[in-house]
Amino acid sequence: MIPYTFAGGTAVLTGAASGIGKALAIDLAARGSHLALIDQNQAGLDSVTAMLQRQYPALRVTTHVFDLSETAKIPELADAVLREHRRVTLLINNAGVALGGTFEEISLEDFEWVQAINFRAVVAMCKAFLPALKAELYPHIVNVSSLYGIAAPPGQIAYSASKFAVRGFSEVLRHELAPHHIGVTVVHPGGVRTEIANSARVGRGVTASAQEAEAQRQAMNRLLRLEPANAAQLILRGLECRSPRVVVGTDAKVVDLLVRALPGMYWPVLSRVLSSRRTGPGRG
Repeated sequence: MIPYTFAGGTAVLTGAASGIGKALAIDLAARGSHLALIDQNQAGLDSVTAMLQRQYPALRVTTHVFDLSETAKIPELADAVLREHRRVTLLINNAGVALGGTFEEISLEDFEWVQAINFRAVVAMCKAFLPALKAELYPHIVNVSSLYGIAAPPGQIAYSASKFAVRGFSEVLRHELAPHHIGVTVVHPGGVRTEIANSARVGRGVTASAQEAEAQRQAMNRLLRLEPANAAQLILRGLECRSPRVVVGTDAKVVDLLVRALPGMYWPVLSRVLSSRRTGPGRG
């Protein structure tokens, strides 16, 4: 398949108000893509859009405030985007949420909330925009999974389940859409410096004290080292050459190799490594 062409195309991007999504929006605009930016954070979307419109006045940048947990309304979102842009050449499903807690600690409602945003919204977005993508020559879909779509740590059961689901869905979708010349890339970011640890919910049955929860957040933030702009560059580089899989960050690549080498037995090794990185001298 030929390389993806950014200039003159239209990219639909979820989770665009901050973190990797914001960095992707900036990089896509620099490459000449028109943008439909989606997030539930209107203030963040407005800020990103205003910046891009100042820097790239020739581009069409639209904002769409939307809660992706409302998957039944995603066809209406797609209609609104297509009324504004008429065509879509790239879909990037980047938005995601996190939830801490073991299977016993979280409720089914907690679990379903994560699946709705992290997985079912990805499926619904692909379904809603597929007719528009099929009308284009060599369009592309990018679905953002996670390091936790490669390895499954205790206490991240809802998040990891959703990201493994994104991985499997994306691989099947790639095989099914190949005859239509539609590329599909699944992305596995490692520790990227975003707000995901700070904004993560905690399961309703988690009994950790506020002090313990804060310590856990700080430990997680110390593992988030890669800047979003660098992550965005790696993702778009992989997209441009139609890579089926992009593993972002040295940590994610190491974990990927470990899981391949020790399937089913990697966690004792990985937990010791993570523990040393959280508590070792000079961290933070």
